[in-house]
Amino acid sequence: MCRFASACCGRAAVAQSLAPANIDAEVRYLRGAGRASFERPYGLAWLLELAAELRRFDDPDAKRWSATLRPLETETATRLEGWLPKLHYPIRIGEHDQTAFSFGLMWDWAGVAGEQPMRRLLEDAAQRFYRQDRNCPLAYEPSGEDFLSPCLAEADFLRRVLAPRAFASWLTRFLPQIPDGRAGARAAQRPGAPWLVPGVVTDRADPKLAHIDGLNLSRAWMLEGIAHGLPAHDARLAALTAAAARHRDAALPAVTGEHYEGGHWLGTFAVYLTSRAGLAQ
Repeated sequence: MCRFASACCGRAAVAQSLAPANIDAEVRYLRGAGRASFERPYGLAWLLELAAELRRFDDPDAKRWSATLRPLETETATRLEGWLPKLHYPIRIGEHDQTAFSFGLMWDWAGVAGEQPMRRLLEDAAQRFYRQDRNCPLAYEPSGEDFLSPCLAEADFLRRVLAPRAFASWLTRFLPQIPDGRAGARAAQRPGAPWLVPGVVTDRADPKLAHIDGLNLSRAWMLEGIAHGLPAHDARLAALTAAAARHRDAALPAVTGEHYEGGHWLGTFAVYLTSRAGLAQ
């Protein structure tokens, strides 16, 4: 009974947030003077992910909310489509401005929405920014306040754009340090292994240090995504899936409401991971 009551309360909260007057206000705010770069790309990409989830959800409420959200969805997509051709360099950091992670969300939305112009712009961005990359320095990660991996996010985006065999070849050049075969899988599972152990969080009450919990969550889904993009018998699959599980196991217990600093956003990361939303396309 409590579970059903919670579901009803959740629907009521979503309906309140996605009321037409609220969406109209968001569109007006986004169009305001001096806001050309507002929430770009991270917040805008998450808005498109919300729109994609509503489009996927076969539910009467979701269909109504999706229709209500459409003006903000359209404004968001238009802004990003105008920005992409002007972006001359990728943004390779581990926080909000990183392009690779947002490109992945935008790619998935474009598939659900049937927006081929966005897909073409992202294919062009993949070619311009990432296709020739080699030897990503994964050993330099993480930085102290990262919640996204620059190397893994790039690979997770490229696996969406490239066919499995082409992606496998690109990944060999981009992340040659991924272990392969059974020995690689054992190395990824062994405590203290040098390849991609979960990040350490020293203070979850600190809003920046708590980012590392988000890094562990996002690494888990990115590793799963990279594995998903490879051919079925690729020798790196065991190591990738073992490392993903290691990060998942380290991160999910930290998703609590104990500290606002992580509690107000880590739930979104946890749902994205556990729902496998990034693998839907």
